[in-house]
Amino acid sequence: MKIIGEDNMKIDMVFDYEMGNDLASNIQALLSECFQEDFPKNRIYFKQLPHFRFVAFNEKNQLVGQVGIDYRVMNLNGDPIRVLGLIDLCVSQNIRSQGIGSMLLLEIEQFCCNRNIDFLLLFADNKTLYLKNGYRSVTNKCKWLKIDHESQSTRGIGYEEIEGLMIKEVGKYDWREGDLDFLGYLY
Repeated sequence: MKIIGEDNMKIDMVFDYEMGNDLASNIQALLSECFQEDFPKNRIYFKQLPHFRFVAFNEKNQLVGQVGIDYRVMNLNGDPIRVLGLIDLCVSQNIRSQGIGSMLLLEIEQFCCNRNIDFLLLFADNKTLYLKNGYRSVTNKCKWLKIDHESQSTRGIGYEEIEGLMIKEVGKYDWREGDLDFLGYLY
């Protein structure tokens, strides 16, 4: 666990397969609060479990923020790239705009140092936080596995430009426009 700032905010990395029931329940409540009716009420993920998460706790050890992380190879214009996908970043509504989202993004960026990760990738409806933290919007034609989040079943393959795609280069490669094959589901 890492303590950050004068307000004793703590950020921890948690693997989903090791998560206890209390933390899972708190994450589910936070996701429901932040995404309201869009988020399934009985799970801590929308379409697929992330590999791990960064979770933020306040000085009273209450969960106040989280972001799921998915690590995978994708195909960008015929070349394999290593991508860390950011999933469902959220901060409790009553303490937003206090820098917690930026702290989580900084923690992810520091995690990437000296690791085999080329890009951070996410989808955002509101891009303000990400633009402020060095992410940029990109336009790529995406190919992905369509998953029905309610029935948790495969619906087919999608292939189109998707609004809200953002990236940040954290490795030695530059991002290129063109075709992006997710080799899996969308975040």
